[in-house]
Amino acid sequence: MTVPHAAWDTAGFRTSVESTLLDFVDAQAAWLAELGPDADRLVAHARTSVTGGKRLRAAFCWWGHHAIDDAPLDDAAQTALLRACGALELLHASALVHDDLMDASDTRRGHPSTHRAFERLHREQGWRGGAVEYGASAAILLGDLLLSWSDELLRTSGLPAERVLEALRFLDLTRSEVVTGQFLDVSAQARGTADVDTAMTVLRYKSAKYSIERPLHVGAALGGATAAQVSDLTRFGLPLGEAFQLRDDVLGVFGDPAATGKPAGDDLVEGKRTVLVALALDALPPEQGRRLDAALGTPLDPDQVAELRDLISASGALAQLEQVIEHLTGTALGALERAEVTDSARTALAGLAEQATQRTV
Repeated sequence: MTVPHAAWDTAGFRTSVESTLLDFVDAQAAWLAELGPDADRLVAHARTSVTGGKRLRAAFCWWGHHAIDDAPLDDAAQTALLRACGALELLHASALVHDDLMDASDTRRGHPSTHRAFERLHREQGWRGGAVEYGASAAILLGDLLLSWSDELLRTSGLPAERVLEALRFLDLTRSEVVTGQFLDVSAQARGTADVDTAMTVLRYKSAKYSIERPLHVGAALGGATAAQVSDLTRFGLPLGEAFQLRDDVLGVFGDPAATGKPAGDDLVEGKRTVLVALALDALPPEQGRRLDAALGTPLDPDQVAELRDLISASGALAQLEQVIEHLTGTALGALERAEVTDSARTALAGLAEQATQRTV
């Protein structure tokens, strides 16, 4: 499970993080097996939840550490840091399981979402009670389990205790921010309104901070960062996190299902009040704005999705958002150039910035 330090191997890093996560889940499964087949099923879905993905959060944690401490790692230290990076991926997996339930999503990365898989199991077995409620319960509990494991994996990573304690402080902040940000999102959708400022607040706390800024902080704390160095990483990580999530919002409407693993226009069907949607509603003529607003959160066939995409494009919102993404990315890269970080991390983080904002999935 070697991760080169001098030469950054993205694919190799992803493989190493996934191996770390699966090893951890297998260790949990070994003692949970005594609880019987129901526990086995839950752990099996934990494995599915931590398999695949871009591993950007783990990567930003890794390079947050190396931004501060560039010394080569022996095998034991490297394994410990990979476990710490994996903690961010367990947090992400937890958020996705809960997010899919709240959004009533049918799939995740081309597989049935957790609540749908357990609904189907309930129906196939002919069990008592409601299949939907059983699926929801399974998703809530799996998300909670993954959230608990994120703390455990960081705490038992094997890195120096005083640095782990400081990193846990940032992980605590991350969990509070993402849970509260998710509730802000749920509330905005329930009201059926969200102006651009509200949508940006949701974006910042639901995704932007926990995707890039806080993983950088966790890694930097593990590397022994000063307060000034943490601030430098914020000036890079926060605007980049916002650009990352804005790209995700674009893909949620205009992404190719073959690449994203989600249905076409999935954000529109789910009724998400994103910055992209808020900008379009602000810019469209009243009649077209009402058409877009009324369609959000309703079943849409491919022709209807195409019509709404055309409305959003015609409003100028897509072009405007691309400009914002470019501006935020430029701001982040400018801050990175001025930051007190190692040269190897500066190079790697610039590459990760491109991956985060120019992706198609």
